[in-house]
Amino acid sequence: MSDRQAVGIDIGGTKIAALRISAEGEILDSTVIPTPATDPSAALPAIEAAGAEVMNEAVGAIGVGIAGLVDVRAGILLSSPNLAWRHLPLRDGLSARFRVPVIVENDATAAAWAESRLGASRGRDDSLFVGIGTGIGGGIIAEGRLIRGAHGLAGEVGHIIVEPGGSLCGCGNHGCWEQVASGVAIERAGRRAVTDEPGSAIARLAGGDPRRVTGELVTEAAQGGDEVAVAILATVGRRLGEGVAGLVNVLDPEVVVIGGGVGEAGDVVLAPLREAFLASVEGADVRPEVPIVPAHLGNDAGAIGAALLALAAASG
Repeated sequence: MSDRQAVGIDIGGTKIAALRISAEGEILDSTVIPTPATDPSAALPAIEAAGAEVMNEAVGAIGVGIAGLVDVRAGILLSSPNLAWRHLPLRDGLSARFRVPVIVENDATAAAWAESRLGASRGRDDSLFVGIGTGIGGGIIAEGRLIRGAHGLAGEVGHIIVEPGGSLCGCGNHGCWEQVASGVAIERAGRRAVTDEPGSAIARLAGGDPRRVTGELVTEAAQGGDEVAVAILATVGRRLGEGVAGLVNVLDPEVVVIGGGVGEAGDVVLAPLREAFLASVEGADVRPEVPIVPAHLGNDAGAIGAALLALAAASG
């Protein structure tokens, strides 16, 4: 089976990333295209186009990781807080197009699997993955197995309400964790800074236009030493640490892996995250240390994990 290959497709709120891997997890080809997040009719054609760019005759399976609630058994995206897509038949659509078996997983669940097989939590039987990008997703490994729950919907950690009555979330609730501790929160604060702090590096990099602010821009400003940007990321890091503490209280993992675009910001986020975690977790003085580490596979984790799971499923 070592010559078999698989395609992994990771679908997020802003981009669709597709890659082709070997059975050992080596990336052989990759591509990225924008996500038609507001156009349901363009969803499947865009995903097919991304897959076609990396497809070849050696591919024996396709795995899809997507942000949202997934009916894993039927291969259907039920809903997504950051996409205007509902009841999208991904498995059937892609298998008809490419004539190979297709599996569909939540993107953070797929990323958790990739990190546990090849990345930061390799060799750990119990781990928690928290992916922080446009929103927040989670993946849980317990006793070496993926935890999907009774209906395949486990791991939706970003939609725990932490501020009742807070900002409206894409899931329809107010004050979800991802509204205060993800790329959405960073962008919101960064846009305010353009108006409130016109002398900041954020305002300069955005050319004075709040609409040009992205999480990446705020991170760039923070890594350059801009005090306003550093404060924004410190606040987000603190809220992340508080949330991770609650999850560790419930799950008791050996390690917490932080992935996604925000997770790649480095110590400007991870340092306040770790500090808030230690201040918030139950029994910090008696609990065995739970390392909080950056993901090793970066933004490729979701696609790699989906491809690995597809290969395993196709192998029986």
